[in-house]
Amino acid sequence: MLDQYHIDKKRARASFGRAAETYDAAAILQKLVRDEMLSRLDLVNINPHSILDAGCGTGAGSQALQKRFTKAQVVSLDFAMPMLQKTRSTKRQSGLMHQVKSIFGNANSHCLCADIEALPLATASIGLLWSNLAIQWCNDLDVALQEFHRVLQPEGLLMFSTFGPDTLKELRVATAQENTTSVSRFIDMHDIGDALVRAGFSAPVLDVERFTLTYDDVKSVMRDLKSIGAHNATDGRARGLHGRGFLQKIEAVYEQFRAGTKSDGGKLPATFEVVYGHAWRGQDKKVLPDGAHVVHFHQ
Repeated sequence: MLDQYHIDKKRARASFGRAAETYDAAAILQKLVRDEMLSRLDLVNINPHSILDAGCGTGAGSQALQKRFTKAQVVSLDFAMPMLQKTRSTKRQSGLMHQVKSIFGNANSHCLCADIEALPLATASIGLLWSNLAIQWCNDLDVALQEFHRVLQPEGLLMFSTFGPDTLKELRVATAQENTTSVSRFIDMHDIGDALVRAGFSAPVLDVERFTLTYDDVKSVMRDLKSIGAHNATDGRARGLHGRGFLQKIEAVYEQFRAGTKSDGGKLPATFEVVYGHAWRGQDKKVLPDGAHVVHFHQ
């Protein structure tokens, strides 16, 4: 049976690629979440030699991590090549590219164009795996988390953020059509925690924060989403061009969420539910040969 919420990765990749030049100016929420994740790192005792920024976008997170862990190898990974090109530009402008060259020997080896559901990295090669608002673009969360667990070193740390089910709930209502999808499906915090345990992570910790961005009109909401590449990439999306009547219908339904009246300066809300999580990769369990057993000696 067709999963209407399956992400068309080709469409998503193209959308993010087109948004590379406009992303930074519009990514207000992404910056807020990134700053919160960085503050949480202050509470963790970790000094990784290698870091993966999974879903790096234009590289602001990679830059912040490199400044914090100056001796670490920071690998920036994204599935949209124009985003990686912006990441390289960000590192050059910040003066970090020379430092990375001296670590890797190859200026390009720290940028990888790949999908986080199939990481092109060696097993147990990463000390800190960081992912800011990216895993919601996965089709199989279990596969992505298993890949994260595989590439992390024993006692390595996974720190991530993603969107929860209440994200864009107003737009979901306003754009609802029979037999089509308008907004991606986002996974509940408790289900993410269960998936972390299935992947082998130890003692995952998750919590939720809600943000409300406000806009004058629906067009501004959609313009911001377009600017960061967050187009509807679900297989169940409506096909073809929408007429003016469709937009007018969306505007009419969305108005029910306006705080106050438009004439009084009331704004339209766009809700974002952000799930934060971190978990450790435990030490590998020793596998004994068939028939072997452990004997404990007591003095």
